[in-house]
Amino acid sequence: MTRPELETERLRLRPMQRDDAAALHAWLSDPLVMRYWSTLPHRDLEETVRWVELSLQEGAAGRARDYVVLKGQTVIGRVAFWQGNEIGFFFGPEHQGRGYAAEALAAFCRFGFDQLGFDEIRADVDPDNAPSLRVLERLGFVRTGFAEKTLEIGGKWFDSVYLTLARR
Repeated sequence: MTRPELETERLRLRPMQRDDAAALHAWLSDPLVMRYWSTLPHRDLEETVRWVELSLQEGAAGRARDYVVLKGQTVIGRVAFWQGNEIGFFFGPEHQGRGYAAEALAAFCRFGFDQLGFDEIRADVDPDNAPSLRVLERLGFVRTGFAEKTLEIGGKWFDSVYLTLARR
């Protein structure tokens, strides 16, 4: 399947590439960015390079669609589908609070519905991640469930809030 670039009023979303590792590493190694993510912060650039390579392999196998979000020529975040229709995202702290996440996610969800044929899009969010919950709910995602201790990272358990956005 081709992976088209997507454009919004202010942003461009394009498939992740190997040379995005350095830009992504700044956030993937940041404990504040990674506090709600499913892995510990990356220790070094080599770990991020391996993560990007794995993401590209998953994409080539049709199991994931990883995109970077650009403002001009600068990578400001990442959006992805994995496990079919589950969406995930992060943005650098310096790019948060400006509406970029909502703008990028709205375009990415349209892509999921219109080009990938999803009937619904799911999200699994840490209940303490209020900014992500707010942006998803603003886009029309509805909370569908809650589960305790769904993910263990570094010896600590995390809970999940499940959300769904149905095709309109």
